[in-house]
This record gives sequence, C-alpha cells and structure tokens, in this order.
Amino acid sequence: MHVLLTIDWFLFLEKAILISLIIVISLVVAMYETWAERKVAAVIQDRRGPNRAGPIGILQPLADGLKLFMKEEIVPNLSNKFLFILGPGIAMLTAMMTSAVVPWGGNIHVFGRDIPLQIADVNIGVLYIFGVVSMGVYGVMIGGWASNNKFSLLAAIRGASQIISYELAMGLTLIAMLMLTGSLSLRTIVGQQLDHTYYVAYQPLGFLIFLICAFAECNRTPFDLSEAESELNFGYHQEYSSMKLGFYLFAEYVNMFVSSAVMATIFWGGYDIPFLNDAQFGLNHGQNLLATLEVFCFFIKIAIFIFFFMWVRWTVPRFRYDQLMKLGWKTLIPLAILNMLVTGFVVLYRHGGL
Repeated sequence: MHVLLTIDWFLFLEKAILISLIIVISLVVAMYETWAERKVAAVIQDRRGPNRAGPIGILQPLADGLKLFMKEEIVPNLSNKFLFILGPGIAMLTAMMTSAVVPWGGNIHVFGRDIPLQIADVNIGVLYIFGVVSMGVYGVMIGGWASNNKFSLLAAIRGASQIISYELAMGLTLIAMLMLTGSLSLRTIVGQQLDHTYYVAYQPLGFLIFLICAFAECNRTPFDLSEAESELNFGYHQEYSSMKLGFYLFAEYVNMFVSSAVMATIFWGGYDIPFLNDAQFGLNHGQNLLATLEVFCFFIKIAIFIFFFMWVRWTVPRFRYDQLMKLGWKTLIPLAILNMLVTGFVVLYRHGGL
C-alpha cells in the first residue's frame, strides 16, 4: 500500500511538471507568434517591423504584455459583470486545455522511470479536442452578449456560426481518418506513422479540408469575419481592455499553435523524425537524446504550419460573410462527405469487404 502511494505521488509530480511546462511553452510561443507575425508582415510588405525593443525587436512581446497589464480595466456600466469577466476566461481556458492530449515526443528515462511527453493519453483524444474546441464558442458568445453592445453581439453570432459550420466539415474529415487508423488516440495515430508513410499521403483531400477549417476555427484571415472592422467597429471584444482583451488575443494564437500541433500529429507523423529509424536511433544513442530530437522535430513541423497561417493572413483578402458560409456548407461539407465515402469504400476493399 505504501509503495502504491509513492508511485501515485511520483505520477502526480510528473504530470504537474509536464502541465506547467506545456502551459509556459504555450504562452511563450503565443507571445512570440505576435512578434513573428509582425516580422512576416514586414517582409511581405517590404518594411522593418518591430526593431526598437531589443535586438531585431525580440523584446517587443514583453513590452506589449506589460502594456496590456498596465492598461486601465474598463467594464461597461450596463454589461453583465460576471459574464463579462467569464468570457475571456473560457476562451483562454479552452485554448490551453486542448494541448493536454497532444503527444509532444516519445518517452524520456528519468530516475529509473519512463515518462511519456504527454499529459494524458486518452483513447478518445480526438473527441476530447473537438469537445474542448466546441466549448470555445461560449467564450466568444458570452463575451459579445455580456458587453451589451450590438456590434459585439453581431460579431459573436458571426463567430459562433462560423465555428459551428466549419466544425462539421472538420468532423467528417476525422471520421475518414478514423476509418484508416481505427483509433482516436493521438499517440496511437503517431505510432502508426513511425517509420511509415504519413497519413497525408492517404488523405490529401482530408488534410486540405482540415487545414481550411483550422483557419476558420482559429478565426484567422481570410475567415476573420467576426473582427471585420469596416462592418463591426472592432468585433466581439470591442468593449474589452487590459488583460481581458489580452486573453482573447492570446487565445487566438494559442489555438493556432495547438491546431498546428494537431495537424502535424494526425497527418504529418507528429514527433516522428523523417528519414530516420527512430527505434534503432534510440538503441544506438539513447532514449533521452531521441526524445529531445523528436520534440525539436515536432516543433519544426508546428513552426511551418504557423508560418503558413501568417503567410496566408498577409496574402489573401478577407471573404464576405456569404462567401464564408457558402464555402463551408456548399463546398467543404460535400467534399468531406465524398472523402469519407471514398475512404470507406477503399478500406472495405482492402479488407476484403467488397
């Protein structure tokens, strides 16, 4: 009984350290995504971007964060005070919770124990991500409604409709992936791609649909219709200031980071190092070195997706709202259904069912 209790405490300590580390990394990545986006925009527009705070402006995110903390907290008199504060909290919480089931690397060996670089390897990891992401809609809707501002409410309704619409196509895409993988565990999906062909080769249309839906889910250009300044003044967070506004802005960048991690995990092998036999490398050079390289490789894949998010933002113009909904309902959903049916026929054929 005493030994069992000790093991439980070790497990608690492992998970607590891993959770803290992932939260800190997510927040730091979100901070420097803002700096990277301004630098990418500067390169595309032939200008310098942030270059005053530190070398090449590397301290600019710290200055921006300090500015948000120091700004005056303004709560409109006619707003619902409790919901006004709850909205950005939900948006930030749901953005952080999605990282719990992402496998960031293999196992590291510390103090005689193999520690997986994943907070929770649940067998319904993909469903967990969908459930948590769906709750993020409440952060948008509550923030817009509690502000008691008609423009904010209109923007919140737009954002919620957009997220719900594109979640349908994304879900249908993942049904096709489930037919191939036979599992909803993200670690199992990565394991099936280790030293094998990545699933993007089997599901190119599914990946394209998932990528487009990720833009809409993250409220990124060309799908940022809930923040169309020319129509809505500012968007669903128009009445927010200080760190409550910061939570909404940070949630967008954390969602972009986690969405990139999920796409890399499901379609691009996750932490698998391409052109390398991971198992043999681990035997020859040690498990911890392999895990470190896997994490590094995984973050390179995430960085490529984040760069693509930013590149599209400063290249493609914003859609009209009717174009946005038409693309979701009349194009992506039928394509996702077609992809699901074709995948089903192929899987049945390969298993002798046809």
